[in-house]
Amino acid sequence: MTFINMLKDEAGASAAEYALLLAIVGSLIAASAVALGANIGAAMDGAGAQICNPPGDGDDLCTDPQTGADI
Repeated sequence: MTFINMLKDEAGASAAEYALLLAIVGSLIAASAVALGANIGAAMDGAGAQICNPPGDGDDLCTDPQTGADI
């Protein structure tokens, strides 16, 4: 069976084709999650740094004023 004949074949999809489609979709979701996870983590770190050390303020809001330990 040639590739053109396979494209014209209207028989139902087999379990192997569904498994291949599921593997492709799953790998795309996993790759997206990894890429987005790094970006979201970096954004949250930046937001946390801005909360702890706001611009124009000398106080470190993430340090306990009594003990000097990080909160």
